[in-house]
Amino acid sequence: MRVVGGQSSTAARLLPWTGTGGRPCYLVGSGTGYVARRADEVEEVQLDMAYELLGHAEGLLAGTDATAPQLHFLASRLSESLEQVQRIAESRGSRLEAALAEARPHLNSDTSP
Repeated sequence: MRVVGGQSSTAARLLPWTGTGGRPCYLVGSGTGYVARRADEVEEVQLDMAYELLGHAEGLLAGTDATAPQLHFLASRLSESLEQVQRIAESRGSRLEAALAEARPHLNSDTSP
């Protein structure tokens, strides 16, 4: 999502949580305020939980005695975690793309005669 404001365009940040009805939430601004810092903290927690869940999955799947309910629970948590990590990747990718687009005009102006 691109938001145009003033003379430059800025990418809206996809936040690591959803709104009513599972709709995505976005932050428009400098990315230095309270909500941006909170989003960074939530992303960090979500990524830490994903790593821990992967470790748990490895342990559970290494054995042969996992029950169907255990596997179902694991699959559900892995699905939730993958959705969160995908949202983080999309958000960071969009912000990186916006930063590169912002830098390109400066790079091109330096090489012009």
